[in-house]
Amino acid sequence: MKNVLIVFTGGTFSMHIDKQTGGAVPHYHGNELLDKIPDAREIANISMFEYGMFPGPHMTPEKMFDLAQKVNSFIQQDDVDGIVVTHGTDTLEETAYFLDLTVKTHKPIVVIGAMKTSTEPDWDGAKNLLDAVHIINNPNSQNMGVLVCLNGEINAASEVTKTHTEDIETFHSLDFGAVGFVDRGRVIFNRMPRKLETIHTSAINTNVDLIKAYAGIDEKFFRFSADSRVDGLVIEAMGVGNVPPKAFDGIKYVLSKNIPVVLTSRCPAGETLDIYGYPGAGKWLKEVGVIFSEYLNGQKARIKLMLCLGITKNREELKKYFEE
Repeated sequence: MKNVLIVFTGGTFSMHIDKQTGGAVPHYHGNELLDKIPDAREIANISMFEYGMFPGPHMTPEKMFDLAQKVNSFIQQDDVDGIVVTHGTDTLEETAYFLDLTVKTHKPIVVIGAMKTSTEPDWDGAKNLLDAVHIINNPNSQNMGVLVCLNGEINAASEVTKTHTEDIETFHSLDFGAVGFVDRGRVIFNRMPRKLETIHTSAINTNVDLIKAYAGIDEKFFRFSADSRVDGLVIEAMGVGNVPPKAFDGIKYVLSKNIPVVLTSRCPAGETLDIYGYPGAGKWLKEVGVIFSEYLNGQKARIKLMLCLGITKNREELKKYFEE
């Protein structure tokens, strides 16, 4: 059997309903939950590393960086064939993408979570963990980058996003579809991830803001970010990559402070392109030096920019990471 290491970080996967408040709170440690899933030990040699019991919103880029270093160390060990990372779903796609960009290995790494707590009768955590172990057991799972698996659907960390607040069928790759699925232990892959890349950095710069464009947005938030000495800015623009005229003035102000600006779309699917030519549109943004992020959403573009800023602040060098 394969040797599978579970890196336990918490999330709803570890929660139960608190009788006093009626709300879900962290409660179980990794080994306690593993005891609730005895089938896992029948299909792999399971070991556990307790990283923490963090709800998804309590994960930070600093924790992600530390987690990535630990996963990098674990995955190099000869007695580890693959790693399952349990995680809160609110920030799961960000941590998964962080790992995808920073962990270089041919071995499978699968990030899972749960939309139901372990005290609910329809807890989905057990199935998600078993599916992840089946993925690691499958020889076709090598060289796939970091994968995300919930509700039987396998997605690439670079492509997946959370699409529904509470439905168990929430994680999807809206642009390219799932890379595969797990059906009663059988792992089926349909394709490779569209892009696999590694950013080699020994540091991150978390001083990166994210601003979402809306009808009538002006310069205010852009000027505030620049004047507060942010080191990078990600903008969720409208449509294919356009902003109102006053926001465009704000972006030019940010750029005048030599702060790199990365553009994404607030649309849940599609890429950013410079195809419109009116003031504030993509042609103007490209002309003044805004970096286009292709298919990344805002939260993932921010993760990538933080990692890239750990290497360089040069706009042209940063552009290569996002546009080439």
